[in-house]
This record gives sequence, structure tokens and C-alpha cells, in this order.
Amino acid sequence: MRSIVRGLFTRLLGDRGERAAARYLRRRGMRVVMRGYHTPWGEVDLVARDGDFLVFIEVKTRRRGVPAEAVTPEKQRRLTLAALRFLRRRNLLEERCRFDVVAVIWPDDDRPPQIEHFRDAFQAVGHGQMFR
Repeated sequence: MRSIVRGLFTRLLGDRGERAAARYLRRRGMRVVMRGYHTPWGEVDLVARDGDFLVFIEVKTRRRGVPAEAVTPEKQRRLTLAALRFLRRRNLLEERCRFDVVAVIWPDDDRPPQIEHFRDAFQAVGHGQMFR
């Protein structure tokens, strides 16, 4: 039972972080075009437009620590595959793309979250690499 409650809490915190990240990015001029793009390799949290770039965004939300550290090389590989699927299905393979990470630290009290945006956080990795 405890693991079910923990999983639900984690999902709710993650969803809250994604909403905060989307608001943050919109305020900085990006246009969020999709939230929660699911593939067999995992989920792309946010897909956005930033000028000429289509941006695939991983949002990591934690209560403390360094959330961006959770974007491991394996996670980067899976995000690359998910992004490639997105581009293929929409006939967008010629688009300029990048991968960003948004780290959200949401304190236990009523303070607003701390949000840090890492633009161009990593390059496409793995067998299905994409190029600019």
C-alpha cells in the first residue's frame, strides 16, 4: 500500500512540475504545442516551439536535490528515440530540434517552486541520431 501512495504522490508532483514548467516557458516566449507525448520508449514531457526550433523538453521535479541529474545517458537515448518517432509521424524530419531540461524544485512549504531551464541540455544520442 505504501508504494502505491508513494507512486501516486510522485506522479502528482511530476504533473504539477510539468504544468509549472509549461507556464515558465510560455512566459519566456516559447509556445508549448504538446504535453505528455507517449511512445514505446517513454514519454516526452513537453514539446514546444522556440523560434525556428522544435524543442523536446524533459521536466524533472523534486522536493530537494538536483533534479537534472536524473536525466541519465539512458534517459537521453530514450528521449532521442521518442523525439525521432514524433518527427517521423508528423513528417517533420527536416525541423531544427534541440533537447532542453527543466528542473523544478518544489519545497514542502508554501513557497513557489525554483525553476531552472537548461537550453540545449544534450545532443541526440544513440543509433537513431538526429542532426541540426
